[in-house]
Amino acid sequence: MSETAYDLDLDTRLSTGDGDHDRFAHYVSKDAATRSYIEGTPTKALCGKVWVPSRDPKKFPICPTCKEIHDGIFGSNDSNP
Repeated sequence: MSETAYDLDLDTRLSTGDGDHDRFAHYVSKDAATRSYIEGTPTKALCGKVWVPSRDPKKFPICPTCKEIHDGIFGSNDSNP
């Protein structure tokens, strides 16, 4: 089983695949998001969603599963998703 390390400084990106996860912005490490945008390779959100980000995450609500995981790890910070 592989574990993914997430930086304290997280970024949100919108999923563009199938299902309910598409309606949310997801938490992804900034390094992984940047790499995904540049290389076009899939990245993995805290909730487990795998996709290539391509939309503005500020236009969508935060994935509740990602938020729950993020808040459990780093504490709640409602002013900065």
